[in-house]
Amino acid sequence: MANTTALSKDERKKSKRAARKKRKTENPLKPRDYARGSKKGKVKKLARGQAKR
Repeated sequence: MANTTALSKDERKKSKRAARKKRKTENPLKPRDYARGSKKGKVKKLARGQAKR
């Protein structure tokens, strides 16, 4: 992305948004081949600590 110090706040926001959109179209993330959250380990209630009591 170009140097944005010379731009106003609104122009800066527009250029950043454009850069994000461009990046998303150029190299999109590959779709995951597993269920979301399925790789998270299960945590027993005791192991969570004081905060849950």
